[in-house]
This record gives sequence, structure tokens and C-alpha cells, in this order.
Amino acid sequence: MLNRKRSDFISWGLLIAVVLVLLEATLNGGGILFSLLFSAALLFFGKKRMPKRSGKIMFWLGVFIAVMNVLSMFTFKLLLVAFVIYVIYEFYQTKQNPVFVTPQFVPNATRSQDDIYRKETLLKNILLGTQQTPEHVYEWNDINIQCGPGDTIIDLNQTILPDGESVILIRGTIGNITIYVPYEMEAAVSHSMIMGNSRIFDRSESKLFNQTLFYRTKGYGEAEKKIKIVTSMFAGSLEVKRV
Repeated sequence: MLNRKRSDFISWGLLIAVVLVLLEATLNGGGILFSLLFSAALLFFGKKRMPKRSGKIMFWLGVFIAVMNVLSMFTFKLLLVAFVIYVIYEFYQTKQNPVFVTPQFVPNATRSQDDIYRKETLLKNILLGTQQTPEHVYEWNDINIQCGPGDTIIDLNQTILPDGESVILIRGTIGNITIYVPYEMEAAVSHSMIMGNSRIFDRSESKLFNQTLFYRTKGYGEAEKKIKIVTSMFAGSLEVKRV
């Protein structure tokens, strides 16, 4: 119910934002509206003429005109302030009450006529907030999620990985990713970020900018059980540590 209300709130907020932008563009004598239409035309014809040089010039000129017009609007500045306040409030709330996800086990899985099992995922895509694996023993499922601002915590000591290569794939925006790996577990880590820092086992790197890192433990190739960790984010930190 809470997620439904939050989704409705965001939908109404986006609708109101679009209406306010169009209203301001109309009340300003049509100048901004004409500029936006002109930039849209440049984008359209520039995209059609790519990869020619004239097409690139038209496309990026259209982008520049559109961005400058939107940034100059009072409505945009007002909505930006409201959005920042909303993000800070929601982030504070999720820090106080992190989400614990309890996955469904095989007996409770939904079975189709084709003998295909649909199971609850261990973690879910979230627009905003903090989530982590349960603090009690849980059944392992490969993780593939996208996250907005917030933290993600995964503790592999509370589960038993199957034979072969298990996968953790996380695409985030802003926040921290923490993954606890058992001492006997072999691991490979691939991390991509625009800005931030990382600590992968005993290797620390700070003030990273637009880089991709890759680490792999010595016995990863021959290990019967191993974990492959692939993460990407705009800004924040990644920590993979032995416990």
C-alpha cells in the first residue's frame, strides 16, 4: 500500500510538473515555446542527417537550446528545489527503516504448465532507499537489480551458494554498495563508476573519476563455487570485504 501511494504521488508530481512547464511557456508570450519547438526540429533533422558533420552540429545545437530554455524557467527551478527536498526526506526515512527482503523458497514457487518456476527475487529494483539481504539464513538466487539513490548491502555468509558461478549485478545511481564475502569464496569484481571510491578486499582506491575496475582472486578460474560481482554507479562507493 505504501509503495502504491508513493508511485501515485510520483505520477501526479510528474503530471503537475509537465502542466506547469507548458503553462509558463504559454504565458511568456510563446517565446520559450517557440524556442523549444525550434530545438525539437533541430534535434529531429540533426538525428536524420547523422553521422554527417552538419547533422551533429544541428543535433547538439538543439540540445543546447533546449537545455538553456528549460534551465531559465522559474517553474523548473521551483520543481528542482521540491525534488531535492523530497529526495532528502525519503533518503532520511529509508536510512531509519532499511528494507529487509525475505525471498520465497522453492515449495512456494509458482509452477506453470511448462515446468517453469517463477520465484521471488532476493532483492528488487527500487527508485529510492536502502535494502539488504536478510540477517537470517536465506536461499540464494542470482541478483540483478537497478537502484536509485540509496545503499545496498549483501551478506553472502547467510546463504549457501550453488556449484558453479553465481552472479551479483547491480546498477545504481548514488549511494554505497557493500558486499560481504566468506573467506573461502573465490570472487571476481568488475566495477564501473563516474566518480567515487572503492575498497575491494585489501585494495583501496579513492577519488576515482570515470573508471572501470576489475579484480579477481587467484583461484577463481578453478573454483567449484565462485561469485561474480558486476556493479556500476554514477557516484558513491563500493566495498567488497571478507568476513
